[in-house]
Amino acid sequence: MEAEKIEVKGIKNGLLIEIKPGNWQDREESLLTYIDQNLEFFKGAKLVLDVGERELKPPMLSSLRNALSDREIKLKAVLSTSRTTERASQDLGLEIKLDQSSHLPVQPSINTQLEGDEAVFLKRTLRSGHKVKFPGHIVVLGDVNPGAELVAGGDIIVWGRLRGVVHAGAGGDTDAVVCALDLSPTQLRIADKISVSPPRKGKTRPEIAYLENGQVSAREWNRD
Repeated sequence: MEAEKIEVKGIKNGLLIEIKPGNWQDREESLLTYIDQNLEFFKGAKLVLDVGERELKPPMLSSLRNALSDREIKLKAVLSTSRTTERASQDLGLEIKLDQSSHLPVQPSINTQLEGDEAVFLKRTLRSGHKVKFPGHIVVLGDVNPGAELVAGGDIIVWGRLRGVVHAGAGGDTDAVVCALDLSPTQLRIADKISVSPPRKGKTRPEIAYLENGQVSAREWNRD
């Protein structure tokens, strides 16, 4: 699988992609294939590429930068332990270090035997024009108004009214779900399946949307 050859992490104002060891041409092809499969998630993003100890010359980096640009993705920086790669990056005007302020805040470790996943927590109302992308889960404590958009590699949970556009499982995760206290999105997408909410009838209630038999379904969201 292409995702096994790269690792995507969310950082401030962009995405950090670590290229796993292996033939560069093969890894570059895997990266572009993975991006094409999840283009909605990556489109408009700024990428920081960690290539490890690989020695890459300007034409190789330039080719990748152009390929990303064609997909409306900006290559911002290239991280490497190779001086050859650092010089090539600088020749192309790319950054070679990641500003510490770009990292997501590191939370204190929690002593627990339960495993968890990465998530971004937003304690605010998202208004028209706001767009949030994250490779893990997205949790919103507030409303998501029409014109706002959420794109997550995992689940999307809204403790409020969800009336914008949401895409859970943007990396192809068909087990992803969308939960909200008032589930009335303009458009809801899980993996590659799209649904539009029907007109609301009766009293609002917490609901969870998920894929069932290849279609988006919804039911009451409760402890079960």
